[in-house]
Amino acid sequence: MATILIVEDEAPLLILAESVIQGAGYTTLTAATLAEAQSIIQSDAQIDLLFSDLGLGDQAEAGLEVGKMTAEARPALPILYTSGRSLTDGMRSLFIEKSEFLAKPYTNDQLVGAIKQLLPTTS
Repeated sequence: MATILIVEDEAPLLILAESVIQGAGYTTLTAATLAEAQSIIQSDAQIDLLFSDLGLGDQAEAGLEVGKMTAEARPALPILYTSGRSLTDGMRSLFIEKSEFLAKPYTNDQLVGAIKQLLPTTS
């Protein structure tokens, strides 16, 4: 069973994403801030994929920081970024190698499909 860390600062979106991901058969961990995400990433918790909003609170690019931190602590971990803002080439260039971007608003099927695309088929 794969475990997905969801990093989202908007409580309704966090709850919805968690519900959809758990409904698809995955285990979830959640964080609403950069500090919470950092704590989980640096722990020994099992994480098979990171799903992170690019903007957290008033930090428009905190999700990129989460991605960078993840790449350093857990280099093989795939990342699914999301945002309601348009994505610039500059932002995309800061994505880690094994990552995808899912624009908000997304459907439940789009979310689950993107996760399945990033996770190894053995999960």
